Amino acid sequence: MRRIVMFNQVSADGYFAAPDGSLDWVVPDDKLSQAAMDQGPAFDTVLFGRKTYDMFEQFWPHALDPSSSTSPDPHAPGRRSATVRDMALFLNATQKVVFSRTRKDVTWNNSRLVRELDPRAIGEMKRQSGQDMILFGSGSIVSELTRHGLIDEYQFAVMPVVLGAGRPLLTGVERVKLDLIDARGFASGNVLQRYRRAK
Repeated sequence: MRRIVMFNQVSADGYFAAPDGSLDWVVPDDKLSQAAMDQGPAFDTVLFGRKTYDMFEQFWPHALDPSSSTSPDPHAPGRRSATVRDMALFLNATQKVVFSRTRKDVTWNNSRLVRELDPRAIGEMKRQSGQDMILFGSGSIVSELTRHGLIDEYQFAVMPVVLGAGRPLLTGVERVKLDLIDARGFASGNVLQRYRRAK
């Protein structure tokens, strides 16, 4: 059975985007990025909602420069990193599934457009052969999959920032019991917390 793993950067007060949707508060951290990328071989599919896919599609296909061993950091203008380049290689090569009723098509390579998020179809995807699936951003998709008990692991990269207001990651979700798998702090003040859905 394939798993669905959610990975999101969140503020210390629980928001995954500022009120205007920006991510300029994210604290760059190569060690955290490397910890995330170390899991890359476990995944062969990335799941997206429309808004997150739009942002990723605008940036990541252009983040690979064949003459450079680094890529620009989307959260820190002017900063480049070899770890971010590893992320670019992963995202460009991996299969991508985009849930959207409004997009007419998807242009990023290895992308597939799905009009409706049907929990039964997601369950069937999990039963297919293959590696695990990972979900970035996409609060509405995270919320919908959570409501149907389809996310197996939640990974929160908690930033040492209080936004005071913003967009909550989960909405319309009833209480879900989680079991802690691991918690790891970094010199930047970021903390990676991993939870599995309790049985």
